[in-house]
Amino acid sequence: MKNFVLFIFITLLSCSKQESKIEPNIENGKGFIRGVDLSSLPEIRSSDAIFYTREKKAEDVLLTLKEKGVNVIRLKLWHKPENEHASFNEVETFAKEIKRLGLKIWLTVHYSNTWADPGQQAVPVAWRGISFDRLKDSVYVYTRKIIKNIQPDYIQIGNEINSGMLFPDGKIGTDFTSLNALLSEGVRAVRENSSTTQIMIHFAGIEKSDWFFKGIQSLDYDIIALSYYPLWHGKSLDLLSDKMTILTEKFNKPIVIAETAYPFTLKWNDMTNNIVGLNNQLILPEYPANPQGQKEFIMRIKQLVTSQKQGVGFCYWGGELVAFKGDKSKDGSSWENQALYDFNQIALPVMDAFKKE
Repeated sequence: MKNFVLFIFITLLSCSKQESKIEPNIENGKGFIRGVDLSSLPEIRSSDAIFYTREKKAEDVLLTLKEKGVNVIRLKLWHKPENEHASFNEVETFAKEIKRLGLKIWLTVHYSNTWADPGQQAVPVAWRGISFDRLKDSVYVYTRKIIKNIQPDYIQIGNEINSGMLFPDGKIGTDFTSLNALLSEGVRAVRENSSTTQIMIHFAGIEKSDWFFKGIQSLDYDIIALSYYPLWHGKSLDLLSDKMTILTEKFNKPIVIAETAYPFTLKWNDMTNNIVGLNNQLILPEYPANPQGQKEFIMRIKQLVTSQKQGVGFCYWGGELVAFKGDKSKDGSSWENQALYDFNQIALPVMDAFKKE
């Protein structure tokens, strides 16, 4: 009887430890993610753009964001892009600078030479035409290199992989078998080479998200990552909150809003068409396209995450994407009205949303 009681005690203790691994880091906790994606900052730095604090003092973006409470910088990584931007060398160098400032690194690995999202997941040119076994090995070797050289705190195995990754091999068809095989190689590379890097699986939006995460539930990952933009994913923040609750309870994983943004104006600062430019793309009347509306929207996103039992953070996308190519550019920024800086590159009130409560 004594041995039986001891067995029960050890079992309960073991379960308690396993559960504690996925306990959320509440807003006051050390690990809550207050992130900004700054993937284009190295390119913007090569332009004439100068960024300013709210007090109109010229200051590097990283320093301003750190002072405002940002603790994680998210960077995209492309396999072999047409220029150096988002390349392995650029990301590795930039990551070292970020780490020297005491900020954490979150990599979103696209496993492509260009943008990967729900509509496109193009295989890197160097991997085209190879067998599925060699493709799996390529995912493993490439991911291992990332972990060993860059040592991120967080890594996404794929970016917005709603339909799969590495098309056509990893595209979701009648089941998730091929996708899971590829994801598993990325996961294995992380687990075998780092005891601290946390793995995210990233889905864009909320519709069909429970179907997707059910399809990969056998995978060994740490955090559910969602994109949420009202333009593409619906204007109901209540629905977003409900879906986060459903996902965390059903799959027993922490959750993060990996991408979100909101405009501070519907005007433009270059000749490039903006992605958001109409009132019907907004959540009105609650969040108008002005500096206060932008701030209140992000404050609400933050509140939705912190109210979740397993909410572990949020990340703003495109905070640096001002019209850095000049006001006449037709291939400049389509996001300058959703940046964290106004049209004079002065920090906006939305930065207060990153403050640690």
